[in-house]
Amino acid sequence: MNVDTLILADFAARLRPSAQRVVDLGAGVGALSIAFAHLGRARRCDLVERAPALAALAQLNLIAASIEGTVHVADLAGQGLPTSLRGKADVVVSNPPFFDGASRGGEAVRADDSRRAGRSGPLEPFLQAATLAMGRRAHAFFAYPASALPELLSKARAAGLVPKRLRLVHAFARSEARIALVELRRAKPGGLVVEPPCIEWTASKVRSPELEALVQGESRRSSADPE
Repeated sequence: MNVDTLILADFAARLRPSAQRVVDLGAGVGALSIAFAHLGRARRCDLVERAPALAALAQLNLIAASIEGTVHVADLAGQGLPTSLRGKADVVVSNPPFFDGASRGGEAVRADDSRRAGRSGPLEPFLQAATLAMGRRAHAFFAYPASALPELLSKARAAGLVPKRLRLVHAFARSEARIALVELRRAKPGGLVVEPPCIEWTASKVRSPELEALVQGESRRSSADPE
């Protein structure tokens, strides 16, 4: 499980510690949903993944983690969100593709290279699927490169989603932001809360206390669900 998955899961679980139904878009092997269920509480997780091999592993991981849920094999860019998930989620989580297209640096991404292919593709289908999946008063949590934050916010707005909370992740206190964590809701514009930054390292090979707690499996989530 990579650190971005843990940081996003913690961000979501702290703001929405209890969920009846989590929908994970572009779930891969299910790490994000499982981390959320560990840091918070999730009655059921529905995962959407386009690669059958990854989806099969995700289903095994849900079983191993004793989490009730189903993995749906679907390409959001081609098929859209499965009908059975529409309007069902009170929490949506996604670490979507951040390379728009099928190549990076001139090198084609092979269809069978699931790890790299999972990082390539358009952002819009994930935001549209999030909007469709969200029930009344639902929350969606996305991680995206900080340098492309304007793109995420612009396309979220086009999908009918408004940013309500933002946190930037920095490798070191003096380095530029690396990842943006964003809470999106179907709500009136305004009221954006910018949280203190998340710092990953205090020195070379020395994790910050916050990151060390996450890596060791500890939760910082609040005891109440802010509404």
